[in-house]
Amino acid sequence: MTLQEIINIGRRIVFFGGAGVSTESGIPDFRSEDGLYRQKYAYPPEEILSADFFKREPEEFYRFYRDKMLPLWAEPNAAHRKLAELERAGKLTAVVTQNIDGLHQKAGSRNVFELHGTIHKNTCLKCGKKYDAKYIADSSGVPRCSCGGMIKPDVVLYGEMLDDATVAGALKAISEADVLIVAGTSLTVWPAAGFVRYFGGDHLVLINRTETQLDSICELVIRENVGEVFSKLEV
Repeated sequence: MTLQEIINIGRRIVFFGGAGVSTESGIPDFRSEDGLYRQKYAYPPEEILSADFFKREPEEFYRFYRDKMLPLWAEPNAAHRKLAELERAGKLTAVVTQNIDGLHQKAGSRNVFELHGTIHKNTCLKCGKKYDAKYIADSSGVPRCSCGGMIKPDVVLYGEMLDDATVAGALKAISEADVLIVAGTSLTVWPAAGFVRYFGGDHLVLINRTETQLDSICELVIRENVGEVFSKLEV
């Protein structure tokens, strides 16, 4: 079957996406040839984006974070827009994403489980007051709350646990789906990569430029850019 045919018969479609979903919006991924993890900084990006580093070197963390993790200029691409359209048509029940850029919501998707949090919410560690991403982008050094407390992005750093409610919602959606489309992810980041194991539906589809550990069990594997694939679909 083609992806279009699977979409046509699907009634409870869930989309599980990674960094490759946003690359066509101009946001670099992490592990490709031009990804963040291959760029040179005083510290490896994996270390900078850890909870321990944030506590130890918050100013250096925010220097990297503002430079590489706040793409407030980015706009949704064809994949984001088509997924929102599928949701409005009543065919897509949820988007589960490893991305923190908020582009699914910007495109109009409503039921989105952000496994790794979001850049668009930031919390004072002292009083709990919330701030938006623009506040962080426009600040300098370590952003401070009006109470003087340090502000932390609501993103899941290395060494932190995923949000229980988000995980529960994502797993419920995946387990109840009849179609699961996995796209733009190398399936190497755990525990998120293990979520696919909860799918027991009829059609498992993978869209990714490179091979993954899931390829052999998928009904359909597509080696193209995610946005290009979704731009050709009809709802």
